[in-house]
Amino acid sequence: MSLYVPSRKSVYLIDICRLGKEAFSTVNSDKKSLKFILESPVILKVLFDVRHDSDALYSLYGISLDGIRDVQLMELGTRKGPKDFLAGLDKCVEKDSTISATEKKAWGLTKGNTRRLFDPAFGGRYDIFNERPIQPAIAKYCVGDVTLLPDLFNIYGAKLNRPGEEFWKLHVLEETKERIKLSRSPEFDGTSKSNARGPWNRKSIEEAINRWNDDILDNTLHCEDDDFYGPEDYDDDHGWEDDGPTSCRDIINDCDYDYYYSD
Repeated sequence: MSLYVPSRKSVYLIDICRLGKEAFSTVNSDKKSLKFILESPVILKVLFDVRHDSDALYSLYGISLDGIRDVQLMELGTRKGPKDFLAGLDKCVEKDSTISATEKKAWGLTKGNTRRLFDPAFGGRYDIFNERPIQPAIAKYCVGDVTLLPDLFNIYGAKLNRPGEEFWKLHVLEETKERIKLSRSPEFDGTSKSNARGPWNRKSIEEAINRWNDDILDNTLHCEDDDFYGPEDYDDDHGWEDDGPTSCRDIINDCDYDYYYSD
């Protein structure tokens, strides 16, 4: 599990395979655990496509995610044009990330080369993630995606915070909650091809806008949470040094509970 804490500019790789439930149940001096952070509705966590993470955390460890912002849905909500299909992280980085072309190329090469190590379709094997010590290429792969999320989060969040975007701001949040709810149900199939489709089409959007206009005076429109998606512009160096704490307890003590970017 990769956890990026931007206030420390550090990525923590939490060895769930070795620690098991202890990774989530270990508490700090304030009696707060990683489970507490993941389930807290007031501690913001940012992920890209929460469905698979939510499915695994709930089915294996009984963790019900809350306080989540899904960057994939934020992109879809701010996209101009058809919203029938979801964009992958590769597409979002290519199209919207502010990192340089050189950095994008290096990131893409890392993902492509590492995929050959774990994807059976390319002669790899999934259990390579369980090898200890972890291979440097695998560690770099685990770190790479999560360090790009703050940039995309800020870009899409700024668009959703613009005047007149209240409709999409609310619908992105509602759909994120629906995703989490669906991922915890027995019917959820993480391998279904339908997962590539977005939750909205032209007809459903028109119907939702009509309902929105009918309820325009509802109290939810008077929420003063103008910075719902966060105004901060994190100066991310897209790098990683393994100088962080070495235990779950140290990780929890060092975190400031402001923003978490997870993968």
